[in-house]
Amino acid sequence: MTQPSTGSNPFRQGPQNRFCRTAGAAAPSGSSEPDAAGSVGAIFQWPVRIYWEDTDAGGIVFYANYLKFFERSRTEWLRSLGLEQQTLKDRTGCMFVVTDATMRFHRPARLDDMLIVTACLLEVGRASMTISQQALLKSEHPDNSTETLLCDGTIRIGWVDSLSLKPSRIPASIVDSLTT
Repeated sequence: MTQPSTGSNPFRQGPQNRFCRTAGAAAPSGSSEPDAAGSVGAIFQWPVRIYWEDTDAGGIVFYANYLKFFERSRTEWLRSLGLEQQTLKDRTGCMFVVTDATMRFHRPARLDDMLIVTACLLEVGRASMTISQQALLKSEHPDNSTETLLCDGTIRIGWVDSLSLKPSRIPASIVDSLTT
């Protein structure tokens, strides 16, 4: 893995930083389901291809699209654990919402690039959880498994009542699915 200088920030280490360990890799679209990565520190991976609509006038991925890629990876990570968001909302009357996002951009992605977007659970609280995420450029050469860090971030999502949007305690069954 190509790793930028790390300084004192653990989230700027490579995809196997001191908090996260590889757990399940997603298969490309149309193939089998990804492996669930449901414990604190496990890395979930989801493939993303860069399309024309993802780029800006300069031919690179528009910065806000990384938030969409991170959202898709988190959604597929939850789905891989049996936690489909619409079903959760219908069953519990609650839902996850983003409450905080911090991102750092290292290198640009370009049209037709293949990315691996990760999600790694760092912490679960009573009404929120913190997830470390990365967008990595997958190597174009089959004999080279090195991935380049393009963007990383920390996303905090809260569990809220879907009508009032007030924070609520995450049900134990969901916490169990996330941490086992």
